[in-house]
Amino acid sequence: MRRFLAIGECMVEMAPETDGRYRLGFAGDTFNTAWYMRQLAGPQVRVGYLSAIGDDAMSRRMADFMADAGIEAALAVRPGETIGLYVISLDRGERSFSYWRSASAARHLADDLTDLTHLSPGDMAYVSGITLAILPDAGRRRLISALGRAAANGARVAFDPNLRPALWRDADLMRRRIMEAAGTADIVLPSFDDESAHFGDGDQQATAERYAAAGAATVLVSNGAKDTLVLSGGTVRMIATDPAEDVVDTTAAGDSFNAGALCALAGGASAEEAARRGAAVARQVIAARGALVPLRSEG
Repeated sequence: MRRFLAIGECMVEMAPETDGRYRLGFAGDTFNTAWYMRQLAGPQVRVGYLSAIGDDAMSRRMADFMADAGIEAALAVRPGETIGLYVISLDRGERSFSYWRSASAARHLADDLTDLTHLSPGDMAYVSGITLAILPDAGRRRLISALGRAAANGARVAFDPNLRPALWRDADLMRRRIMEAAGTADIVLPSFDDESAHFGDGDQQATAERYAAAGAATVLVSNGAKDTLVLSGGTVRMIATDPAEDVVDTTAAGDSFNAGALCALAGGASAEEAARRGAAVARQVIAARGALVPLRSEG
């Protein structure tokens, strides 16, 4: 893999500190994965982020943050708009979020999108169900078509369904667009809790088989702190997950898992090893506060 391109919305993050104050940062599901990928991938891999921002000071500050992190930002500037914001609330390590995103320019990231430029065979595009959810339906269809063309041209598409029904007009539309996007993907990274609740899957294997039927060659079905189910090459295996010793903040647990797993897959690791690598990265992340946590070299 020479290039990893994540697509979605990055927002202002207000994360609680131990003294009751809040720390300002920038984060968002697909951006978090890009940020961890930048830490994990070698210097030969270009890590990019495709989105849209406003023309205000906070948008410019976020663009500078991406550049300082070594992430190549492809950010369409929408005059008069800004970026979204969310606040994390913590209760014994478990997080909840309050969002302000109605004026987010990222809703227009696919307005002018025709193709995912510069992706070559073997490169990877990464998108989530949240990316789809924030777009108008014409934008969703445009993005899904661009992903399909990228896959046809030899790029790998990775997709985290990240089901958030509150962001969608209705559940049927959510399920339909999620499965259309999954049909472009070589790798799908669902969470069983979400899939069970919104697709009615009885177990992790049912989730994996549904995405495999849509066309995915590799499916990693996470299940919180429980074992990860891996479907690859027509074979299903359960991969044991070592328990985390210290859970401080579960923000970005799934995003960091995805980065570890995708980096491993891009480097030629087996799907089983990719699941283990993803879990190891996530264990580091949930032991600290906030979405973006510097990783130790052992990952």
